[in-house]
Amino acid sequence: MIFDRVKPLDAILAAASKKSLKRTMGGFQLMLFGIGCIIGTGIFVLTAAGAQKAGPGLMLAFAMAGLICVVAALCYAEIASTIPVSGSAYTYTYATMGEFLAWTVGWALVLEYAIAASAVSVGWSGYFVGSILNETFDIFLPPSLSGGPLALGGVEGGFINLPAMVIALLVTWLLMIGTSESAKVNAVLVAIKVSALTIFIALTLPQVDPEKFNPFLPAGIFGGWGSGLGAVGAAATIFFAYVGFDAVSTAAEETKNPQKNVPIGLVGSLLFCTVFYIAVAAGAIGTIGGQPILGPDGIPFSAGSEELARQCAMPQYAAALVCSDEALAHVLRQIGWSGVGNVLGYAAFLALPSVILVLLFAQTRIFFVMSRDGLLPEVLSRVHPKWHTPHVVTVITGAVVALAAAFFPVGQLADIANAGTLYAFALVAIAVMVLRKQRPDVTRPFKVRGLWVVAPAAIVGCIFLFLNLPSEAMIVLPAWTVIGTGIYFVYGRARSHLGKGKIEVIDDIEGSETLIPIDPPKI
Repeated sequence: MIFDRVKPLDAILAAASKKSLKRTMGGFQLMLFGIGCIIGTGIFVLTAAGAQKAGPGLMLAFAMAGLICVVAALCYAEIASTIPVSGSAYTYTYATMGEFLAWTVGWALVLEYAIAASAVSVGWSGYFVGSILNETFDIFLPPSLSGGPLALGGVEGGFINLPAMVIALLVTWLLMIGTSESAKVNAVLVAIKVSALTIFIALTLPQVDPEKFNPFLPAGIFGGWGSGLGAVGAAATIFFAYVGFDAVSTAAEETKNPQKNVPIGLVGSLLFCTVFYIAVAAGAIGTIGGQPILGPDGIPFSAGSEELARQCAMPQYAAALVCSDEALAHVLRQIGWSGVGNVLGYAAFLALPSVILVLLFAQTRIFFVMSRDGLLPEVLSRVHPKWHTPHVVTVITGAVVALAAAFFPVGQLADIANAGTLYAFALVAIAVMVLRKQRPDVTRPFKVRGLWVVAPAAIVGCIFLFLNLPSEAMIVLPAWTVIGTGIYFVYGRARSHLGKGKIEVIDDIEGSETLIPIDPPKI
């Protein structure tokens, strides 16, 4: 049977117990930590794509995505506090539902992190070209070097997004040689992002024209299954703007009185970010308008489509929000704050590479853990003798990220990344319920109240958003899963350490190792 191999939870908890992390964070500190993790790339780079899908209904889309994140986050918090080890959803699934489903989750997380890193690289490129080259140095890259090919949803005359590819390769090199951001640098970057968005809200909201919000839902709430349009389609895309809240969940083991403070930190940070995002959307749309560009049938062109790219190349749409590669800076320039708009562009230019680094780091570590479990070739977990980093998997990941960033638009990449994320979050919600049934005796520093309502709501919400992604993005995940399943049965299952009767759990903080021999499961 393919669901027979479950990693012993006691072995995982034995390694986790050696961490002895000090509980120092209160509810307010955890909320601030969450705000710093959540606010970032999505709001900077996906405002235009979201407006093309939903128009002014983008504000409703942020509310829907935020609500689904809240229930998913609560599930994530319980299992993260119960099984506080590396591997994220991959490890949680391995300990509750077995190796095969864990493989599919890990494989989906690989897709999520790598494609998300590509999306951020493309978003960074838009601000670099617009705010740094064009506005500051009066240098204009030809379309052939600053956008992906039109056939893939890129720009008219585009061939390759060179800045996006270069930043992805540069961050890969930094990650490979062991350079990582410190807590102080990260705090500065978070302050820059939050300050820039606060200034944006302060300058745009006083100039809002209520007429700009009419019609509020030009494509309706539901744009049609597989279209990715409407408020729900936009919610499925800008879900990307909330990714990062899982970092708050994993901090549960370092939180004082987690039963009280984890919900404050999680729900508080998500509610704050939702209100913040809605205010940004209102400021952008209410000043220069955010109505989508409609086709001859009255339906908005799909974000990232070849048809939309052609329309955006026309002079009459030069100032349109939905056509901008640096939406927020573009809005400020249009309402007479060019200098501040450039500063906001600088903020994105400085802050987004750190997000690429974190995403690449997370992706390589998922690959690393899967390789360490024997499910992938051991060469992927090989550590460089000088740099002490998994250099092989870092190079492979960076090359794939750079290629995707070079040729695809940000909206399409975000949709594909969200598909993997939603699958992983749904499996985490299932894992929480399974663990409650299997091991009611395990200590849970944080326990979800009303789990049998919250967890199904998270699962339904994730499925709901997935089914409202564009059909091409929905197809990618099952196709990717089929490829992964083939690799598992051809290579991973026969070489799995668990299948050979041993379990290895390594504590990343203390470097401890727990080896427990077990009877090989029957195949």
